[in-house]
Parts: sequence; structure tokens; C-alpha cells
Amino acid sequence: MAKLRQVAIYGKGGIGKSTTTQNLSAGLAEAGKKILVVGCDPKADSTRLLLGGLHQKTVLDTIRDNRQGVTLEQLVKPGYLGIRCVESGGPEPGVGCAGRGIITAIEMLENLGAYTEDLDYVFYDVLGDVVCGGFAMPIREGKAKEIYIVASGEMMSLYAANNICKGIRKYATKGEVRLGGIICNSRNVDNEIDLLRAFAGAISSHLIYSVPRDNIVQHAEINRKTVIDYNGGHPQAAEYRALSQALDANQQFAIPTPIDADQLEKLLLEHGLLEMPEYKI
Repeated sequence: MAKLRQVAIYGKGGIGKSTTTQNLSAGLAEAGKKILVVGCDPKADSTRLLLGGLHQKTVLDTIRDNRQGVTLEQLVKPGYLGIRCVESGGPEPGVGCAGRGIITAIEMLENLGAYTEDLDYVFYDVLGDVVCGGFAMPIREGKAKEIYIVASGEMMSLYAANNICKGIRKYATKGEVRLGGIICNSRNVDNEIDLLRAFAGAISSHLIYSVPRDNIVQHAEINRKTVIDYNGGHPQAAEYRALSQALDANQQFAIPTPIDADQLEKLLLEHGLLEMPEYKI
């Protein structure tokens, strides 16, 4: 039996973590891998493309509605190509800690036997930066051993990625968690790939793959599907297949070395701009 790989996907809010996670999961499932996707976002939209819409009742809602006990079948829904889908959910708006939902969900999934022997991958699609214990839970508790950061060549994306590396390093020095690499979700900014390669090298990691920007991703999302499901013959579907293959074959893991703000801004100036604009008064 292949060893279960537990993977957490982090990145700046809005960078495309959920889209990337679901599309690469589709690529892995197409290749015969057995996958569980755990959405770690109170919006509960981490499995939408795999389920054909927001049909997933969250773990926290299920617990609230079933005081007498919860079964695994109530929490896990089969999606595209048999991908198993779970949404942790969160508290009511303005009440409680959303991160606590992640902790509760993962603990319940473990207790109910969701991590079966036939699984090849568990993906945790995690909200935003590593800023609280709840959202850091997949790495803090050693659930996820592999971390990938979705980023672009935009300044705030790299600030967030660098901040996430600080959290990964903190937990990596105490356990087995490692950074598996940077995934570029392209925004077509100047020198984007060169910048991300330079950034990845500076933090002792690598750029594992760069997904080009294509409007078919939005078309597929409107139709509540992954690109592979929506139009498997499109070149963008081939890109997600290649990303899934790169992740599956990856053996380059490291404890990241976050850089300081001055180093980051120097990288941005060296690689992120084709030329400095000239202003006339």
C-alpha cells in the first residue's frame, strides 16, 4: 500500500487556492489516485467544483443538527471521479473562532475513520495566512506533512507567502512538516516566473509548477466544474494534469528560510519590474 500523503495548500486570500486544489485533485483522480479533500474555510466552497455546486453540509452544521451522533456518511460526499469531499464550516457570523471548526472537523474525521487505507492523498484547502492556531492546525498537529503555497508575481501574494513560510518554519523545526514548493497561479505580471523562481530559491524551496492564466477556468467555475471535467481536451486541462504529475513526483522538501522585508522588496525590484517608470513634473 502506498503511503498516504497529507497535503495542505496555503496562500493569500483570493489567490486561487481552492480552484488550484480542486483542479489538481481532478488530475490526480484521473490518474487513479484516491483522494479526500477537506475544505478548511468557513465559506464551505473548497469542494464546489468537485460536487457540482454548494451541496455540501459542513461538519459543524451537521454536529449542530445531530446532537445524538454523527456518521461518516453524513460528513463525506463523493464528488468528481470519486473524490471524497468534506467541508469543516465555521461558527455563525460574528460568533466564535472559525479556526476551531477546522480542529473539530479533522478530529471528528479521524475518530470516524475517514482516513482509510486505500487513500493516496488528503488535501487541506486552508483559508488565508497562517495567523491563528486553528488555521495552522493541519501543520501544527502534524496532520499535513507537505505544504504547498499558491502564489503569483504580485507583491501582496509574495508578502503572504513569506509570512506563511514563517509559520511553516516554526512547526517544521518541531516535527516532520516540510514545504514542498511554490505553485504559481499566474496573473500575467511582468517577469512573473523569474520572480517566483528567485523567491522560491531565496526561501530554500523551488517553483514546482506555473499554471498559466486562461478564461476557461472562469467558464468552468461558472458551470460548477473543474477544467478537466468541463473540457478535458483543452490545453488548460493539460496544465492541471501536468501540475498533478509534478506534485505526485515531487521529492524536494525543505524547511523554508523566510526572508526579511528588505530582501523581499529587493527581489520585487530586481525581477518584478521590467523597468522603473519615469515621472515628469
